[in-house]
Amino acid sequence: MEINRRNFMKKATIAGLTTVAFTAPAASEPVTVQKSKKKSVPAPTDRIRTGFIGVGNRGQGHLRTCLAMSSADIVSICDISERSLSAAKKLISESNHPEPKVYTGNDFAYLEMLAKEDLDAVIISTPWEWHTRMAVASMKSGAYTGVEVPAATTLDECWDLVNTHEETGVNLMFLENANYDRSFLAILNMVRQDIFSELLHCRCGYLHDLRGVKFNDGIEYDYVPGHPLKFGKEAYAEAQWRGLHSIRRNGDVYPTHGIGPVAKALDINNGNRFLSLSSFATKARGLKKYVDDYGGANHPLAKIQWNCGDIVTSTINCANGETILVTHNCNNPRPHIGDFMVQGTKGLWHEDWKSIYVENQSPVKDAYEADEKWIEKFNHKYWREEGESAAGSGHGGIDYMVLNDFFKAVKENKPAPIDVYDAAAWSAISALSEMSISKGNAPVDFPDFTRGQWIKYRDEKTFASDDKFPMLADRFIKY
Repeated sequence: MEINRRNFMKKATIAGLTTVAFTAPAASEPVTVQKSKKKSVPAPTDRIRTGFIGVGNRGQGHLRTCLAMSSADIVSICDISERSLSAAKKLISESNHPEPKVYTGNDFAYLEMLAKEDLDAVIISTPWEWHTRMAVASMKSGAYTGVEVPAATTLDECWDLVNTHEETGVNLMFLENANYDRSFLAILNMVRQDIFSELLHCRCGYLHDLRGVKFNDGIEYDYVPGHPLKFGKEAYAEAQWRGLHSIRRNGDVYPTHGIGPVAKALDINNGNRFLSLSSFATKARGLKKYVDDYGGANHPLAKIQWNCGDIVTSTINCANGETILVTHNCNNPRPHIGDFMVQGTKGLWHEDWKSIYVENQSPVKDAYEADEKWIEKFNHKYWREEGESAAGSGHGGIDYMVLNDFFKAVKENKPAPIDVYDAAAWSAISALSEMSISKGNAPVDFPDFTRGQWIKYRDEKTFASDDKFPMLADRFIKY
């Protein structure tokens, strides 16, 4: 289906403006950038003019996936790192794609890109604290916006995303790739087909040893023992900023990989919603011990006072009576797991045990069985039809799946399968967990980012319907 650029832009409140401006807390304020006039010709029918904001490690992963697909033309890229820009340009050149326009030089170069380029889509893969302001500017420019996780770090930012979408009519997709995992999509199929009967409780989280990522010297992505410990401005990639969140915050700073698949299984924002949250944090020890072990007790970084508890657990109550346990642990030695569990009135599934039990269907009463045959039996349409194309892309193919859905949405100019309301609700867990912990683990209420529209149950599910394209013409009816 053709992307009608003129109709698309009518929805954006910025369409009649000639400038894009954004005020952000920074050492120097960005200058107002003159926005170029849009051409009157429609976009191509089979190619999507795409801009990238952020081409570091995660951005380059998306770039590789896009270059292997037939959907996108990489028109422009933006980053403040020459190292990242050079690597991105090399990837594009080696793929025999035209050289993109490069925007760099300061933190706000992305505003110039959004003003000057006639983009159908923008993909944002930058440090977390920049996601909201960049996504807001992208939506205001009229480009269908894909933003990496988490979408926001404060409740105000969550509302900024929702309000901008509703004011402009421009869509945003939250690029949560965990939702496209083959096993979880199969389990979602089982949930949709009532195999577990009524759901009662889910468990999820992000349990991943990222200590090496937070002290990276730039030789390898993870820290290599024997190399200098680097942190902050002197470090490489995520080590420049990710660890700072463990100094300044105490909460679940990265909840969406876990909550995303569970939220879709529980129909959050689609007949159900999060009501309240209570969070607990352990003491902070892991990062201090890591510095002591590899840098020594007298290392300058050993003086850092870490604030974020090593293990943060949050319990969420849902409007339909379910509960969810979310865990975050990235500062201790442990294998990488998602800690998923889905419990219904007829059975349950443990992702990390690769086990399942369904009453009156499992071969041995009160005994788990391997989930392999169930996953195969309920293998989702996405993986049946796109599994071969996804092979070789990042994170076991789910990077292909999430971008494939993104570009489908852009082409159709339809609401995203993981939309701005999902982005806000899932990302809000971070800020709410900090609030709860600071109040002595007190329950805190979830904002209703849908303004009451969650209660309108829709027969067609908004994500991963196995027989329909998972979108709705009108995601929410505005007052």
